[in-house]
Amino acid sequence: MAAPKTTVWPLDPHTKAKHDLLKHYLGGWFPVLSSYNGRIVFLDGFAGPGRYDSGEPGSPLIALETLLTHSYFSKMECEFLFFFCEAKRDRFDSLTEQIAGFKEAHQPWPENVKIQLIHSEFSETATSLIEYLRGQKKRLAPTFAFVDPFGFSGLPMRVLADLLSFTSCELFVNYMVDYVNRFATAGNVDHHLDELFGTSEYKNAGAAQSRQQFLHDLYERQLSEVCKFRYVQSFAMINKTGHIAYYLFHGTREVKGVELMKDAMWKVDPGGGFRFSDRLAGQDVLFTEEAVNTEPLRQALLARYKGRRVPIAEIEQYTLVHTPYRKTHLRKPVLTPLEKEGLIQVERPGRSGFPAGTLVTFL
Repeated sequence: MAAPKTTVWPLDPHTKAKHDLLKHYLGGWFPVLSSYNGRIVFLDGFAGPGRYDSGEPGSPLIALETLLTHSYFSKMECEFLFFFCEAKRDRFDSLTEQIAGFKEAHQPWPENVKIQLIHSEFSETATSLIEYLRGQKKRLAPTFAFVDPFGFSGLPMRVLADLLSFTSCELFVNYMVDYVNRFATAGNVDHHLDELFGTSEYKNAGAAQSRQQFLHDLYERQLSEVCKFRYVQSFAMINKTGHIAYYLFHGTREVKGVELMKDAMWKVDPGGGFRFSDRLAGQDVLFTEEAVNTEPLRQALLARYKGRRVPIAEIEQYTLVHTPYRKTHLRKPVLTPLEKEGLIQVERPGRSGFPAGTLVTFL
């Protein structure tokens, strides 16, 4: 989607899918992080006008609504701090009005929910926050940064690394691979691409067999090496022609974050001709619970563990971290048929299933 020139614009199907995904994820993230932290932060780097052309809520209102209507909210005793950053004046004014209306509709407003509206570029806001915290000798609280720009400018890798250096911080970013692919070797916007990747290696895309895959892998590597995210997942948003519109990257340092994002991905039905996808064992895996094809997972497990005897916990961890699948896709859909077919032998502490302590031998 090209950057809109108006204050508000129609809600596209792929944007709605991102918002549905954000809502599902925050529904799990808020209670988990609030249970052992005094403060948590939600940072929306490109917040927009607050609502779309037909009145649909934007990401700031979705984040607030998800928290305030959560069934567990009354038990969340920590402070919630929301930063909404929007650089364009007309959209910032619209956002300010929408937030005011939202707060008015949710009186009495909870004292532990604080909102800061920032009329500034994301990179400037993040840099100022980092400098302030360093001056105060403080660390940022656990933060979920939702970064959904048009294009690729104003998103420096070094700023993300500094801002999200705290252990429990996470990143959910829209990586506009079409734009990046188009300009990677053009030479006229290298300063923006240098910032985006934190390296000039993107210039080597022209020699790669697949430019798009090269640029995807480079961004993934930089999130891992520069931002120090232990777990980096990417999900392709594919349109009805089969073309990848963009990638959604999620960076976290906790396995629980991987699990929450994976659960959210499988709950969202993008609709509108769009679909989420990832690859495993040379096959596309579509995120739809209506007809889950677990054959790629089956083949990946047989290849990885052939001739090995491994605990169920290791298989579960591999499935969660290194494949597109959820834990629920492992036991009954894959391991049970493999056992019936004689392709695995199972040593279990109980009579049935694959409980903790189970050992699986792949023949």
